[in-house]
Amino acid sequence: MRLLRSTDLALRVLMRLAVTGDDPAATPTTRDVAAAMDVPYTHTAKVVAELQHQGLLEARRGRGGGLALTERGRNASVGAIVRAFEGDGDVVDCEGTVPCPLRSGCRLRGALRRAQEAFFASLDPITLADLVADPTGPLLLGISPPARPAPPPGVREPGSASSGP
Repeated sequence: MRLLRSTDLALRVLMRLAVTGDDPAATPTTRDVAAAMDVPYTHTAKVVAELQHQGLLEARRGRGGGLALTERGRNASVGAIVRAFEGDGDVVDCEGTVPCPLRSGCRLRGALRRAQEAFFASLDPITLADLVADPTGPLLLGISPPARPAPPPGVREPGSASSGP
């Protein structure tokens, strides 16, 4: 089974916030997290909005703002987070635009459903605290945005000031 990019990013955002703690000075913004994870800001903002909607984190705007885990987020089960992002759809699409001819008597769909639930169930007892225990926590704190290569000569970076007339 392969997780959606949004599920993977949600877990990484929550892990990053779990190691930040309650220090307001260390509270990262959505932009900070996106840069550190080398993920587009817009994708990160959508994931953060969903995590906020689920009550797992709070996002404060303005001076002194940033992202912080809620109490619910601190105690959340990884299985519950993955279920929320992955949804409860079937692993295979038996009823797609061209329905599978075996769908009326096939046992594969049920077997895959049980395997999917076993996957989620294996994640249920794991918490964010488990994920950020040593050595992961210190690694997360040390992540900095990757260095961007300089543009070729004569090419301006987007957002740079023009030096022309």
